Amino acid sequence: MTPAIERWTSDDPHDARRALGATGLLRTFNDAGVLTAADVHVARRTADVVGEDDEAVRLAVALAVRAVRQGSVCVDLGGFGDGPDEVTLPWPAADGWLDRVAASPLAERSVVRADLGLLYLDRYWREERQVRDDLAARLVAPAPAVDDALLEDSAARLFPGDAYAEQRAAALSTARRLTTVLTGGPGRGKTTTVAGLLALLAEQAEHAGGRRPRIALAAPTGKAAARMQEAVAEALGAPPKAGARAGAGRPGFTAGDRRRLDGLQAGTLHRLLGWRPGSTTRFRHDRANRLPHDVVVVDETSMVSLTLMARLLEAVRPDARLVLVGDPDQLASVEAGAVLADLVAGLGEHDDGVVTALLTDHRSESSAITRLAAAIQDGDPEAVLAALTAGDGVVELVHPDDTVALAGVQDELTRHALDVRGLALAGDAAGAVELAERHRLLCAHREGPWGAAHWNRLVERRLGEASGAYLGAAVGAEWYAGRPVLITANDYGLGLFNGDTGVVVADGENLRAHLAGGASFAVSRLGDVETLHAMTVHKSQGSQAETVTVLLPDETSPLLTRELFYTAVTRARRRVRVVGTPEAVRAAVTRRARRASGLAVRLRGDPPTA
Repeated sequence: MTPAIERWTSDDPHDARRALGATGLLRTFNDAGVLTAADVHVARRTADVVGEDDEAVRLAVALAVRAVRQGSVCVDLGGFGDGPDEVTLPWPAADGWLDRVAASPLAERSVVRADLGLLYLDRYWREERQVRDDLAARLVAPAPAVDDALLEDSAARLFPGDAYAEQRAAALSTARRLTTVLTGGPGRGKTTTVAGLLALLAEQAEHAGGRRPRIALAAPTGKAAARMQEAVAEALGAPPKAGARAGAGRPGFTAGDRRRLDGLQAGTLHRLLGWRPGSTTRFRHDRANRLPHDVVVVDETSMVSLTLMARLLEAVRPDARLVLVGDPDQLASVEAGAVLADLVAGLGEHDDGVVTALLTDHRSESSAITRLAAAIQDGDPEAVLAALTAGDGVVELVHPDDTVALAGVQDELTRHALDVRGLALAGDAAGAVELAERHRLLCAHREGPWGAAHWNRLVERRLGEASGAYLGAAVGAEWYAGRPVLITANDYGLGLFNGDTGVVVADGENLRAHLAGGASFAVSRLGDVETLHAMTVHKSQGSQAETVTVLLPDETSPLLTRELFYTAVTRARRRVRVVGTPEAVRAAVTRRARRASGLAVRLRGDPPTA
């Protein structure tokens, strides 16, 4: 069955999503909640400019705009009309609809593009083709020169024994290639593989008598970049764990490896590419001003949009190694595109190892979480429910109608907030930040009874009641010691990036926001900040916590998808608690987040479809 098309509803006649001046099909589909005013206005304006009066063409353009707004880069006009509740709408006949758009002056003026049986806005059509072309050029370029004997010997040292055979093979394959997509779920050893790869490449450069390779470590958000840097540093210097099996082997990083890689710093992709004032889609480094790096490693690639991937590929030198790391089962970028999933689907059929998947679980302390995540990936709702109700103390399911259990959740959240506030009032910035990072309350929605905004207010109210203070924006005390904060926009002047987290700490009579990573700022200098007692799952990407509480909305929520549920669960290192009904769990596991794209088809080289 075709999934129901997502609609908005409102009883407010002045709702900003209503296009009051719309007529014809645009008005009908706006009144039905399929289109917003923004979709309608773009379609009307562009059609008016070229003199296009065909209502079916105007509707198609509005749907293309809507698709981008919802994360797709194109729209399949043949995919509408037969889903639940859609048959009551006057959809144009699918047969010939795209041809009508392709024959329109809008297509002649390159406002829209009909390609692969899909309808694109021109910008995203160009970016998708550019990503395909740049990757294709990299895949046929000469492989980088390596000393194979040294490479094999060093890989055996860095990844000893059978326990690390998979990572050893991945590092060897990546070292011999210009472009690699390295995938795997949590605990699969992606970071250890990257650290070993970098050690191999640095040793190769030193052995050849050349300079140290210029290495860039990047991620879409500041939080993800900081975690990547910490993880690589830990992998390079991690001592053997107590109780490790005899003969199992450990990654064998030496003092020489650490010396060669000393001083590695990770940053955001935006910082790497070079922020350009006045533009959100263009950067200082581009095809005419390439990045100087010999090796570029991008973590959390699932969060990278089509536009950002296009900008990255045009900026990387053609002879530089590019390693794209991530988990394709996680949520895609909040912007248009599902690039990592497309790369895996499109390049995975190549027999030259461009896509390397790590499958072995190396994080035994979270085996219950690993099993839960695997059941979600498999789309098996009964196995997921069995894992959540096994009573192992690591993963659990709390029914929202269980008032006692739900009160226990709220009490635990309050105690955690109180403990963070106590450290913040005492001026213990490091302790407050570390404690705040141990637990995350994740929500699918921002608003509503199970949304992040509501639960932020709830925790603040309970925290205020327990501490005898008036706290929170609602009572005029937005800044307070112990307030966990999330940076929501890049501030290049201050060196702040979307996704950075921290805690407000007392500094005498003043308050300062201390961020994970060590930076601190007077609260008056911060602009785009949210309270972080709760956050959306989308904003949690690139971060981890010891304990994660996931609030699932009603099973009818269109945001409730397998990718969202999997992303939320895999943020946890030690414990997962899911608050939701069994029906919501089943809906989350069985519903996929579908994004229309032609990138995988282009990368496979498949012929266009009608």
